[in-house]
Amino acid sequence: MRFQTLLAACLALLATGASADVNDAAILAPKPPRLLSEFGFFEDMATMSATAALAPYDITSPLFTDHADKSRWIYAPGPAHYQTDSVLDFPVGSALIKTFHYGAQKVETRVLLHQEDGWTAYPYVWNDEGTEAKLKIAGKDLVIATQFGTINYRVPNFNQCKACHVDGAKDFRPIGPKVRNLNMGDQLARLVQHGVLDRTEPDAPVTPDYRDASLALDTRARAYLDANCGHCHAPGLPADTSGLYLNWEEDRAVHLGIDKPPVAAGRGSGGLHVDIAPGDPDGSILLYRMISEDPGVMMPEIGRSVIDTDGVDLIRAWIRSLD
Repeated sequence: MRFQTLLAACLALLATGASADVNDAAILAPKPPRLLSEFGFFEDMATMSATAALAPYDITSPLFTDHADKSRWIYAPGPAHYQTDSVLDFPVGSALIKTFHYGAQKVETRVLLHQEDGWTAYPYVWNDEGTEAKLKIAGKDLVIATQFGTINYRVPNFNQCKACHVDGAKDFRPIGPKVRNLNMGDQLARLVQHGVLDRTEPDAPVTPDYRDASLALDTRARAYLDANCGHCHAPGLPADTSGLYLNWEEDRAVHLGIDKPPVAAGRGSGGLHVDIAPGDPDGSILLYRMISEDPGVMMPEIGRSVIDTDGVDLIRAWIRSLD
């Protein structure tokens, strides 16, 4: 029965024009391939030259991950429907591919696969030559020499991915590819042309780029918090019980942390009394956890081993500006 379902799904993908270069069976299979190359996503693994079936994309305000660069692609056998209230719903057989690298030094590639039973994710760690990546179900700890110093880089396992990649129904799901996060330059139009999005609109929402110093301080700070915290700290998402909502749409001062006591005090509060103390960055739990490198205190809990000093400077200036 499982074989028949898989066969039917593969035939459906072929009928919708899926690429012969990509191994659609590997995307749908219950057991992932051992090597990244077996998916057929890249024509040349050494240069990460993607097959024409993959649509490259970027995010307006990216998540900080130990200073790593990120290269992203979408593979979809049919277009996702335009919607602005959630992550785009790519059809079964789709894949989101993201490679973390420091310049030409590739570290890992995470693949999110939309299978018959929902989304799943697998990490692939690159060899020293940058010619192949092997599946590491349990994740892996790496020590990497970078231009930013030595990074104790952690490749997450699937359970760690689930700490953030879940929706209100506790189903695993992507985070980044929302219309407002993809709306930069002509990117939405290019995704439509590529066939992974069915249409776009002239008034499509946009998340501003927090790195753009020409924008208002409040705009930049809110965009940063949305990118780095809002995928958990939002209604119905993993950090809902904290009552601290840092997603872009939130506009209630108390849920943004203004003069808000923590739901559960303890070591994570640093002895401080409110999440954000207006005008007092050093009296704010939010900043205290951003500048911590203690695994039991720091935020985000996973995805970084060093402090995002630019992000800290931005949030410090924003809290200081609050009246």
